Amino acid sequence: MYVIAGLGNPDKKYQNTRHNIGFDVIDALAEKYNISMNEKKHKAICGKGMIAGEKVLLVKPQTYMNLSGESIAEVMAFYKLDPAEDLIVIFDDISLSPGNIRIRAKGSAGGHNGIKSIIAETGSSDFARIKVGVGEKPEGWDLADHVLGHFSKEERACVEEAIENACTAAAYMAGGEISRAMNEFNHVK
Repeated sequence: MYVIAGLGNPDKKYQNTRHNIGFDVIDALAEKYNISMNEKKHKAICGKGMIAGEKVLLVKPQTYMNLSGESIAEVMAFYKLDPAEDLIVIFDDISLSPGNIRIRAKGSAGGHNGIKSIIAETGSSDFARIKVGVGEKPEGWDLADHVLGHFSKEERACVEEAIENACTAAAYMAGGEISRAMNEFNHVK
């Protein structure tokens, strides 16, 4: 079984912000694959289903971004899963322009507090990721203000395409085709 976790913040005031792009992708996956997101457990909202012929658990941690690892570690321990083999994390990346995604088999936190938390709580940085571009912060802006802000109308159109591409990449990855996902999506537009 794959755990596909999208990172974000649970409060309504964070809906559709840059930082919640991971939640947006999970919502799109749930809709596309008819997975009901109605289980509340492991400090998360979860839904079980099938993607690419594989059992998946879609997860939206409800711990707030900086504590995402608490929820993810609990899920991985409960199902006795290995992050290196069974975890895909979807999150925002300020180094990518809106509309771009980047797939990685593993890596560092890269300054992302949600990823830092997952690495600290699971003890592993060897998990697959889908980074969704939200754009660099404008000069003089506070990073928190930027990532907790909303996309412009122009950016939103690009972001919708990125969400769709992230869903396709997640399906490839769940089906064991991470190289295909990288080859198709790891290029800057």
